[in-house]
Amino acid sequence: MSDDFDEAVNMTPSELERWLDTDDSRSVGQSDGGESVGHRSGRRIVGLLRTKKADLTESDHAHMRKVVGYVHRHLAQRPDGDVEHTSWRYSLMNWGHDPLKR
Repeated sequence: MSDDFDEAVNMTPSELERWLDTDDSRSVGQSDGGESVGHRSGRRIVGLLRTKKADLTESDHAHMRKVVGYVHRHLAQRPDGDVEHTSWRYSLMNWGHDPLKR
């Protein structure tokens, strides 16, 4: 599982934290008026990335599987054209994946 997660999440904890502090990050995703699901997930991903693999819980592994599934599904829905300033990219970045990162 960890390899899939490491492949899906291509942002470092500090890159993800900086992104989550932006208005663009907060502008996307499903929410009930509060923080969006993706934004909340991004904060959890930062914690997962900073946790030793041996210390990860079953709940952590379940969230890692959720992240991998989300990233794979979302990548399959890539829109045409330049995606740099799209909600599609911003949503993926909230989940720790920047599709423009090499």
